Amino acid sequence: MLSAQSLDRNTAKASKALFALARTPEAMLELSDEAIAGAIKPCGLYNMKTRNIRRFCETLLAEHGGVVPDTREGLLSLPGIGRKCADIVMSFTFGKDVIAVDTHVHRVCNRIGLTEAKTADKTAQQLEDRSPEWAMRDGHFWLIQFGKRVCRSRAPKCDACPVSDLCEFYAATRATS
Repeated sequence: MLSAQSLDRNTAKASKALFALARTPEAMLELSDEAIAGAIKPCGLYNMKTRNIRRFCETLLAEHGGVVPDTREGLLSLPGIGRKCADIVMSFTFGKDVIAVDTHVHRVCNRIGLTEAKTADKTAQQLEDRSPEWAMRDGHFWLIQFGKRVCRSRAPKCDACPVSDLCEFYAATRATS
């Protein structure tokens, strides 16, 4: 929830500060909005995220007895949880084989031609439908690292790319140069 529109290092800093204040939904609800916002300020959009954290904790307690659901549908029913967050929780918390799609994964998959989707949610659905079983567990990690190191947003390293011969983006940019 904190990672939306935030760098990993800022999300980590905000998470550490927030969980130093409270580690349970009940304890989180005892905090003032100012305390939550102050803790999570490094990750940006802190006022909206503070409201989402409060609504999330209230709903988690009221509708799920304080137990985080282990299904996508259950997670998506919680305020502030979108497909990416739900898939990350399913993968890293519950060990389910899903490829979570963030901005890096969305960009890489659409550039290379693994998917053709306008939104991250549609990319996630296409990957779920198309990916072999063996790639589901670690696909998220592989694609994120590839997107951060090789298939970067502003300056992709196409010359060093191990899949450039299969890449639609590379073929299109070579054809125009």
